[in-house]
Amino acid sequence: MKTLNATKRSKGDMLAIVRSNGMIPAVLYGAKVDNTSISVPSIDFIKVWKEAGESSTLMLALDGKNIDVLIHEVQVDPIKGFPKHVDFLAVDMNKPIEVAVPLEFVGVAGAEKAGLGSLVKVLHEVEISALPKDIPAHITVDISSLATLENQIHVSDIVLPQGVTMISEVEEVVALVAAVKEEVESAPIDLSSIEVEKKGKKDEEAAAE
Repeated sequence: MKTLNATKRSKGDMLAIVRSNGMIPAVLYGAKVDNTSISVPSIDFIKVWKEAGESSTLMLALDGKNIDVLIHEVQVDPIKGFPKHVDFLAVDMNKPIEVAVPLEFVGVAGAEKAGLGSLVKVLHEVEISALPKDIPAHITVDISSLATLENQIHVSDIVLPQGVTMISEVEEVVALVAAVKEEVESAPIDLSSIEVEKKGKKDEEAAAE
């Protein structure tokens, strides 16, 4: 399990100053802890975040105590793409919790390979329940069963790791191959008929003079 050091901060601290010191403002809440304003080293957090994601537990070292937490929410700067605030959720390792876990698609959809359509990923994550130690970083979905346009993968088709229970509705569609829409070609313009029509009008005008 990954460990991340944290320090308490005052709610009155200027967040801009916290960030300028190479730290990310954060808050800790959840099982057996009081809501606490903290900060974590930005370099260390980004490394742990990439490895653990938002569904794997990690150890938060704070004031000499090790607290089991999930990275519950990360606010990212829309321009720089840099995390600017983090919510850590303290968890009881002996009690199941409900979390959203990302889906990882593997394999090749036969219908897409045959040029019948394009793969559409309807869901990108599912809600599951599990003990914190059993929460997977992601859940694999094999799309090789999408051999025709009629085939669909539903939540009920997902194979879950041991100790994990699905919370999302089982009838929800996860992925399918949508047919490629054919473009309607416009009929070619017959320029000769236009020229004949123009010539006929000129002849009529000449006869009328």
